[in-house]
Amino acid sequence: MQTQTQRIWLALSLPVAMVLVLVLGIILLQTQPVEADESVAPSFEVDPFWPKPLPNHWLLGSAVGVGVDSRDHVYVIHRQASLNERTEAGAIANPPTSSCCAPAPAVLEFDPAGNLVGHWGGPGDDYTWPVSNHGLTLDHNDNVWIGGNGAGDSHALKFTRDGQFIAQFGIPGREANSNATDHFGRIAKISFYPPANEAFLADGYANKRVAVIDAKSGKLKRFWGAYGNQPDDTDLGAYDPEAPLAQQFRNPVHCAEPSLDGLVYVCDRANDRIQVFKLDGTYIDEVRIAPNTLGDGSTWDIAFSRDPDQQFMYVADGKNMKVYVMDRKSLDILTTFGDGGRQPGQFFAVHSIATDSKGNIFTTETYEGKRVQKFVYRGLKPIEKVDQGAPWPQ
Repeated sequence: MQTQTQRIWLALSLPVAMVLVLVLGIILLQTQPVEADESVAPSFEVDPFWPKPLPNHWLLGSAVGVGVDSRDHVYVIHRQASLNERTEAGAIANPPTSSCCAPAPAVLEFDPAGNLVGHWGGPGDDYTWPVSNHGLTLDHNDNVWIGGNGAGDSHALKFTRDGQFIAQFGIPGREANSNATDHFGRIAKISFYPPANEAFLADGYANKRVAVIDAKSGKLKRFWGAYGNQPDDTDLGAYDPEAPLAQQFRNPVHCAEPSLDGLVYVCDRANDRIQVFKLDGTYIDEVRIAPNTLGDGSTWDIAFSRDPDQQFMYVADGKNMKVYVMDRKSLDILTTFGDGGRQPGQFFAVHSIATDSKGNIFTTETYEGKRVQKFVYRGLKPIEKVDQGAPWPQ
């Protein structure tokens, strides 16, 4: 039979024991590996009012690049020549036949609210503007980098964010050579790994490689082809989804995105795949996406979520007119948004993709799409269906 003292000690010790069990449980949970929850994914809604109307009767042409700076200002590059007004017979109308419209400057800068706050771009005395500008990204110092995929675009350009010329890397006017050390081959996009101050070039529309340069000097440091192989410029012919996997990239190599944990995700667009490498070019893994896609291919561009682990990866598919939301490490597709069309939240050739510090997504469209869209981040939500269609505001 318990004494009163024993009953008092028992009453006092039970809560202490419960607290100790709880603390021990928390410690055990913190030391066990946590698996990704693939029942939820980032959710988005299109903002049909972003950006605000452009001044001066300006229009966007084929929009082939988008980047975001440290202030969450959004930069877009487009091809002015794609807006040349033509008569019914196909000739360029000269003089213009009406007061509207005119191509906007090549590079446009928008603030987070969608106001146009800057514009620049085009030929200069100190550099060679690309025949066909392609891709725009901002490095970790808010400098703007531009490539080109036209004939003779074998170089990259670097500007301040207000358009002041900094440097030109590579010799313009050279032919394709995936083993060249003094020039490139129609660069699709340039991305960055800040800890090493390196720029990763998706090189690209003529060459078939990833090229890595010092972001200050432009010195070529290394390069590689598919599976980490020595690049080979042999024409592989048309992609066949039933054929053995190609051991080289097909043109275009459309993106090469380094992650914070030291991996590089490469868009082998016409081969319908993403290949993953270490920073030194060592092959790690690959995933095929919509592998029956022919022609333009399915893997056009990549952006990462802005959480510290970059848990999610967003892949633009301009041929199938959608954006894939993927688990970055497992390479699993969690859900998609978008569909073919011209309304907000739909796409016609979604070409480039970027994220801002709040997790919002920005996309551009080439060909007849000719626009930029904003998709507002709405947090992690349960996955209700794989193909969401246009993410219209609720």
